[in-house]
Amino acid sequence: MSERYDLIVVGGGPGGYVAAIRAAQLGFKVALVEKEEPLGGTCTNVGCIPSKALLDSSELYHQAKQKGNDHGLEFVELKVNLKTMMRRKADVVAKTRDGLNYLINKNKITRFTGHGSFIDSSTIQVLSGREKTKISGSYIVIATGSEPTELPFASFDEKRVLSSTGALELQKLPKHLIVIGGGVIGLEIGSVYGRLGSKITVIEFLDSIISTLDRQLGKALQKSLKAINFEFHLGTKVTGINVTKQGVVVTAENAKGKSFEFSADHVLVAIGRRPYTEGLGLTNAGIEVDEVGRIKTDKNLRTTCENVYAVGDVVAGPMLAHKAEEEGVAVAEILAGEKPQINHDTIPGVVYTWPEVATVGKSEEELKKDSIEYKVGTFPFKASGRARAANEFEGFVKVLADAQSDEILGVHMIGPRCSDMIGEAVVAMEYKASAEDIGRIVHAHPTFTESFKEASLMATANRALHL
Repeated sequence: MSERYDLIVVGGGPGGYVAAIRAAQLGFKVALVEKEEPLGGTCTNVGCIPSKALLDSSELYHQAKQKGNDHGLEFVELKVNLKTMMRRKADVVAKTRDGLNYLINKNKITRFTGHGSFIDSSTIQVLSGREKTKISGSYIVIATGSEPTELPFASFDEKRVLSSTGALELQKLPKHLIVIGGGVIGLEIGSVYGRLGSKITVIEFLDSIISTLDRQLGKALQKSLKAINFEFHLGTKVTGINVTKQGVVVTAENAKGKSFEFSADHVLVAIGRRPYTEGLGLTNAGIEVDEVGRIKTDKNLRTTCENVYAVGDVVAGPMLAHKAEEEGVAVAEILAGEKPQINHDTIPGVVYTWPEVATVGKSEEELKKDSIEYKVGTFPFKASGRARAANEFEGFVKVLADAQSDEILGVHMIGPRCSDMIGEAVVAMEYKASAEDIGRIVHAHPTFTESFKEASLMATANRALHL
């Protein structure tokens, strides 16, 4: 007879391990199934954490090289040691994994390593090598995440044709890296190597980068990235990738029919990610997926099988670690009889380039499409005393507010420390603050967050104090 649990969580990434922890805190007997030995999923092991470690390292080098003299700092023979940088990244990942293992043990969660699949709606088989283990649960949460999407004519070999996983493991600095896709992943990884001296060629099918965000942000970011060895080919379709002894040759064609050929050391394919549901045996539990492979759920994240829920990248919505975490918490609390709330309209998004990009709520394009009347308040960082002291002049904060009620509908930022600043905007929107509310709140001086206050003053009354 299989061992019985109150809850089985399949997938050990941010959505899965957080769901398991919260359920254990609420008194559930919990099992966590993860096919890889390290916990943390893509985010901890080959995504969020390692990429941010490399982004921070490369930004330190870039700041020292480009702005050191302005700060009175002189460096002799400043150079990049990529192997040391990669070792530091690996150490950051290892410490994060250790922290997750500690939390799983602390909360008395039973861990199973192997590939989990449904035998029926309440039974999971865990396959580890030749060993099969069956476990049963009153409830099951699917949190298996996503995987990089390949081009149909170029599979990942992680040597020349790279996914984000391979691009974070290079041991030699490329002279030229081609990035297919102008979204968050491609631009972040491209920034790492662009700052270190690599030439970066971005090929994007659409006519703008970070196209899902407010269009003004993409234009500003593109201008900034050109200063760190980026070249952009927008409205351009990749037609072929040929691997050679020396590297790769990528062919492409723009909307006007003009053909291009690019040669580089590597090509990073960053055209998106797809839900990972392979081999889960969903049909055995009567679980349905939509036309793009995402698991269908109701507003409470319940699947078409009554006792099975799904969270994170395998369901609809942005593929973000923090979104997965909050969904994991919500499911655990729903099962405990509580009534949690997730406002999917106030989930922030961040691009960890430099300058950073951060956004929450509606873009101008979305407001126009929905025929919503709005006001705009914009404040540039070049007018900020704190930004001036930090020698950071790029970017702006833009606040969009309802034309009648003044309620904040969206906040969009590009500039220094926007990944931290966006939190205030999220809180403001959660509590339905008006632009005037933010404009009248006392902000410490000098800080970057004063720019949010000033943009709010511009939105509500066109009266910024320092512009």
